[in-house]
Amino acid sequence: MENIINQDNLNQKKVDNIKLITKIEAILYLKGRPVEIKNLSEITNTDLHLVESALEELKSKYSDPKSALELNENKSSISLELKQNLNEFVEDLLPAELKTAVLRTLAVIAIKKKILQSDLILLRGSSAYEHIKELLDKKFIQRRRQKDGRSFWLSLSEKFFQTFAVSNEFLSKISESNK
Repeated sequence: MENIINQDNLNQKKVDNIKLITKIEAILYLKGRPVEIKNLSEITNTDLHLVESALEELKSKYSDPKSALELNENKSSISLELKQNLNEFVEDLLPAELKTAVLRTLAVIAIKKKILQSDLILLRGSSAYEHIKELLDKKFIQRRRQKDGRSFWLSLSEKFFQTFAVSNEFLSKISESNK
């Protein structure tokens, strides 16, 4: 038992010794979409001014023209993204394993951001059950049971944002223009 406790302490010390800039870089990479700067402060349990200072270091790191990545800042959020001029180059590397019908079902979920499975079936037809299963299996969407009903809420997963490099802000604009 003592060995396990010592291992836990050792692991915690390793995490504590990781530089703040490295932690923030890892968070931005894994999220794959804009993150509020105050959330970075909360996640890293670090003062907001120190987080802002670390972000300045990261901006300097990614300002190098040889870097494939860049930091994009919008109001109070920031994201780590592929530089625009490389989008066409990597387009063929993105997974194209989804059939057109499944992609259309995913597009409806993306535009709505959160939709009841029953409403999606009404929009896309009964074949959407298979699409939902495939999207869940590939972890592009999440499903949560509705509190006051029998249907499920469907929403996008972190993997969706990482894979398709679409920001939540962009989806909001599309959603608003479709109302």
